[in-house]
Amino acid sequence: MSGSLNKVMLIGNLGRDPELKVTPSGQALARFSVATTETWKNPQGEKQSKTEWHNIVVWGKQAEIAEKFLRKGKQVLIEGRIQYREYTDQAGVKKTACEIRCDNFVMLGRMEEGGGGAGRSMGGAAEGRGADDYESTGPIPPISGGGGGAGYEDDIPF
Repeated sequence: MSGSLNKVMLIGNLGRDPELKVTPSGQALARFSVATTETWKNPQGEKQSKTEWHNIVVWGKQAEIAEKFLRKGKQVLIEGRIQYREYTDQAGVKKTACEIRCDNFVMLGRMEEGGGGAGRSMGGAAEGRGADDYESTGPIPPISGGGGGAGYEDDIPF
């Protein structure tokens, strides 16, 4: 295999509502956090869990859709890539931030609960639909196994 791949897929819950900003050039930008939790049993049979927090950055029309529809606590699938950003804090210390640059997201859950249409993509670059065209379609299809479930529009290659 030649080349390289930087691909991230997360299913988790929003830790905060998206915060929408507009850059000086007029580009929309939304930031929010997503929590993923791993659970397992230790050798003594006790349930253990660990939560990881991920900083998400969404650009353009998707940022506007995220700000309008995503809410704290709701489940979401994020597709994107890891990116690192260097900045200098107020004390003059150089720091590095790790973020997930979101290329596409899928709101999971029901519309009446403030989520999105289960298994429906929101704001994908190749999709020419507005947010009002999405509705709940029933249970979320499995992500593994090549996709093809009802309402799931992308075939996942693994």
